[in-house]
Amino acid sequence: MTGARWGAGFAATGRFVAEIEAAATGKGQLKPGYVLTGDEAFLLDRCRAAVLKAFVPPDLRDFCLSDLDLASTSIFEVLDRAQTPSLMAPFQVVFVRNLRTLYTRGAKKDEFAALSRYFKSPNPQALIVFVADFIRIPSDLRRMDMDDKNRFERVKETLGEYCDVIELARVNEEDAMRWVASTAQEAGARMDPDAVRQLVDALSADMMLIASEMEKLLLYTLGRGRITLGDVETMVLGAKQRSLYELTDAIGARDKARALALLHGLLNASDGGEDAAIGHLYMLARTFRQMLVILEKNVRDSRAIWQALWQGFRMPPFAADDLIKQARRYKCRDLTRALKLIARADLELRSSPPDKRLVLERLVYDLASEPKPASALFPASQLSFEG
Repeated sequence: MTGARWGAGFAATGRFVAEIEAAATGKGQLKPGYVLTGDEAFLLDRCRAAVLKAFVPPDLRDFCLSDLDLASTSIFEVLDRAQTPSLMAPFQVVFVRNLRTLYTRGAKKDEFAALSRYFKSPNPQALIVFVADFIRIPSDLRRMDMDDKNRFERVKETLGEYCDVIELARVNEEDAMRWVASTAQEAGARMDPDAVRQLVDALSADMMLIASEMEKLLLYTLGRGRITLGDVETMVLGAKQRSLYELTDAIGARDKARALALLHGLLNASDGGEDAAIGHLYMLARTFRQMLVILEKNVRDSRAIWQALWQGFRMPPFAADDLIKQARRYKCRDLTRALKLIARADLELRSSPPDKRLVLERLVYDLASEPKPASALFPASQLSFEG
């Protein structure tokens, strides 16, 4: 991948991976620290994988890799870990998450002073990788939120003084399609352009979902050398989204038993088991948002739906009529309530609950129940939130 061909996120990832690989082979200089900035999980995973491949031998993983969270570990402990040589491994890699805590609780003068002291004389046998995934960098930097801009500038002014800041911008639709076509080609298959477009549209350019579905498509078409639109509809849309629309249909019909049974079917069919919960929640949120737009724009047939829903936010053709019927069961306030419930479940899932399935079961039960008064569901301070 080259910067001239790919968008900002892919280009920054490519440069980072190349630098890591060069340093691992003695052909380049490794920085003592890096800050992976942005919430594009797909690119974050690629960067992490490159570091692990270069510096973390599988048989020494327990001795040379540390995953630390600033919510439970102080920056002083992080630096002490990086500074202390391991008796079992020649090189240390330290990933540091929850970087937000360095910028949200007071001035942190002592913490930044400690960082300054360490990076003035870093351990040459250690690499610290900070993960600043609390900052969202859009594919079009001109549309970056002002709060995110301020956070980003703060990170560059502080850690950027010692570390290389890698900007992992969100992947845009064009790059997502280019990646899909390129991945198919590298696997010895040709993917039809309409199949590429359908896959990216259906998954809203969510690269983590796209990468997962591409693996399944390549296995499904192994030996054929071609991936068609029909393959995408069968493997990605047919298997997953038809079940999802059955679930939203049961929710709209207030059929709690059927809705819970369909949810269990979706979870049991997922490769990731309960770890796929966030992916299912994302698809539920997307479907309820689609229904809200359909209702607000008074869409009554599938011919009008393509004007109402913009590119990248459309459902597959087979679902259009069904989703219009489902949307017309609701009032706008009911769909807004559903999105608030989903937002609350999303927050709970990302807080590492003991049982993710239980969170989804409770959500589906609440969605399929008759609405309660707003004051009983949401504190007054939350009533203005739009999910």
